Amino acid sequence: FIEESEENEELSEDEVKHHVRTGEKPLSCSHTKQKDLNKKRAKKSFTCTQCGKSLKRKNSLDRIHTGEKPYTCDQYGKNFARKGILMTHMKIHTGEKLYTCNQCGKSLISKYSLKLHMRVHTGEKPYTCDQCGKNFARKGILMTHMKIHTGEKLYTCNQCGKSLKCEFSLERHMRVHTGEKPYACDQCGKNFAQKGILMTHMKIHTGENLYTCNQCGKSLKCKYSLERHMTVHTGEKPYTCDQCGKNFAQKGILMTHMRIHTGEKLYTCNQCGKSLKCKYSLERHMRVHTGEKLYTCDQCGKNFTQSVHLKRHMNIHTGEKLYSCDQCSKRFLRASDLKQHLRVHTKKKPHSCYLCGKSFSRISTLKEHQKIHTGVSEYMCFECEKTFTTVKCLKLHERINTGEKPYHCTACGKCFSQSSALYSHTKNNHSKYSRFS
Repeated sequence: FIEESEENEELSEDEVKHHVRTGEKPLSCSHTKQKDLNKKRAKKSFTCTQCGKSLKRKNSLDRIHTGEKPYTCDQYGKNFARKGILMTHMKIHTGEKLYTCNQCGKSLISKYSLKLHMRVHTGEKPYTCDQCGKNFARKGILMTHMKIHTGEKLYTCNQCGKSLKCEFSLERHMRVHTGEKPYACDQCGKNFAQKGILMTHMKIHTGENLYTCNQCGKSLKCKYSLERHMTVHTGEKPYTCDQCGKNFAQKGILMTHMRIHTGEKLYTCNQCGKSLKCKYSLERHMRVHTGEKLYTCDQCGKNFTQSVHLKRHMNIHTGEKLYSCDQCSKRFLRASDLKQHLRVHTKKKPHSCYLCGKSFSRISTLKEHQKIHTGVSEYMCFECEKTFTTVKCLKLHERINTGEKPYHCTACGKCFSQSSALYSHTKNNHSKYSRFS
């Protein structure tokens, strides 16, 4: 170790050279003092009495279990346990990116970030789970994964009680409640809750589509989207519900499905009080109240609230009916229509009302039926303010006010407001022409 005099004398340049050559320990050496201190620090370590972990700095040891984060970002207010992490974080605000990937040209804010990024190209996954053998590129991802085996969920949302496996996941989840979207697109000004979503969005402006499906040639903006898309071709559904055994292609769809069993409904309509299982369902539901129809048919100009309804409608123009019943050969536009039709032959009614026990072949019919018990009438006519339990009933009622009669008899030209009325008319008056026969 370094020995220092009380006077802390300094050596001349010649004396320093002599000291380095001979190995003598003079009173003070600015050249080797720091070197020897570094060796001393490297040997010295501090061990945590709670978990046994060893660290080189005592202040780092003190903050492991207390959660203390004394270093604060003056731009964003975020706190950090170490000054070095704060300095790296500040580069997000300054835009400073000193480290560039020689494979794809991506710039990163730290040497460590570059090292982690390179594993995208090399495929290196040095961290292995000792429970299931799965490999990971980052230690943090492995630590989060291990909680699947231990069942440990340390971070709980104080708004809805949801448990999450890491602090970052909790911070990201909280934006669902706060509506915070800290990441802004500098091209169009649109804001996003997650940086990854912003990065994917930016490719809309750049036109960059790096990931191409080798089955159909479709281009996608991120690796995850490609992996999800590939399940269309493979039919793979790796996510299984442990309650009913149903399989899903995407984890998000499974998580939404699980709320059927738990009864959890996080999103509530402020117009009618209806609860929905996901944010997208709420946004779609709100169009019932606003009347907004974003999707337009380029053949006839008809508008729809949902893209799936537009796709279904387009089959009217093409006449394409891909799905055929092997019992009666009747053809359908959608697989779901065929599935429901087959219940006519099997007499299967899997959906039962828990209040009266009545069974139905379709879940939509069950939901309409249950409103008889609850008395909920959430669809209102803007003309007379009369309320209805279903959209179908509201549309039929609105035709009384508008005088609309969209169903035409091809034999005599008479018009009707309901398809059932056209069916009865055709059957009774023009049975030999009937398209229903």
